[in-house]
Formats: sequence, structure tokens, C-alpha cells
Amino acid sequence: MNKLSQFMHSPSEVHWKALKRVLRYLQGTLQFALHIQRGNDFNLHMYSDADWVGDVSDRASTTGYILFFGQNPVSWSSRKQRTITRSSTEVEYHAVASALAETNWVTNLLKELHVSLPQRPTIYCDNVGATYLCANPIFHSRMKHISVNFHFVRKQVQQNQVLIVHIHAAEQIADTLTKSLPKPAFDKHLFKLGFATHCLS
Repeated sequence: MNKLSQFMHSPSEVHWKALKRVLRYLQGTLQFALHIQRGNDFNLHMYSDADWVGDVSDRASTTGYILFFGQNPVSWSSRKQRTITRSSTEVEYHAVASALAETNWVTNLLKELHVSLPQRPTIYCDNVGATYLCANPIFHSRMKHISVNFHFVRKQVQQNQVLIVHIHAAEQIADTLTKSLPKPAFDKHLFKLGFATHCLS
């Protein structure tokens, strides 16, 4: 809907077809609901992803993340990045930085509620370069153009505040927030997110 709203001033036939497709999708998913499950897992883990230059109109990238407390998603976001990036590593690193900021906020909230985490939060990223950059203490000159603001990721990794782990692209749940997926992959990720059908009364 966000993408379609950018063409409200002069929609074409393509946009009308896309809108009809969105409405059909919404009609077909009315029975889905997010089921929160009880459990003993009090760990925070997050899936962070980005769609490098995915917007063909302005070449902007989309960042998405999903934060889980135990097995339940508690926070998620999908937004267009404000800057144009020159590499997939850079855009994924930006996504990890956004995810870490949200993780820190939720961690601090849990501390205020006197909920202790059994282990440090984990962020899953499917870009090997970005994962390596988070943990590598050596600053490469070719990465100087990355804003200093994002290097708080590396600092927190070095201080053992967070763990950044590479995950295979097929297991990246945050893909649902950054790009269109084939139906089998989309359905698999919906299940992992805790969505299930329920009866509407």
C-alpha cells in the first residue's frame, strides 16, 4: 500500500491492477491472526534484512526487522532508507544498526520491568559482509563512507552486548517485510511468525 500511495496523483492501469491484487490478498488473509504462545524462553532475537535498491523509481533500499521475545514477535518495522547505498553490505549494515537500536530499546524496557535476559540478544543477518563488518575490529578505508552512527553496532558487539549471526537467506524471516516472495516461502515465514487461521464470528 505504501508503494501504491506514491502514485495516487496519477495512477495508471498498472497501479489499478496492483491495487486489485492487494485487495484480493487482504480478502484472502482475513482469517489469519497472530497467536502469542506461552513459554519459558525469555531470549531476544531479531531477524534483520534489507532489499538493496529494490525501489526501481528512486533506487532506495528497504530495511526490515522482526524482534522476537522467546518465540513471539513483539516488534517489527519495514521502511525505506533515506540514503542511497552503494553496496548490499552497506544497506544490510544499516539494517542491522536499525535492528540493534530497537533491540536496545526493548532490552532497556525489559530491565525497567525487572525482566532479566538469560543471554545477550542475537541479530540474524543474511549478508556475510555485513555480519563480518559488525565483528571485525579493523576499519577498512573502503567502508569510510558508512556513517559513524552505525559503528555503535561494532562497539556493542565488542562489548558482548549483542551477537550478530549469519543466517541462510532461505531462513530470513524478515524477507516478508522487504521484498515479495514466492508463495511457499511466504507461507513458511508466516508460520514461523506465529500466524495461524482462526474462525471469524
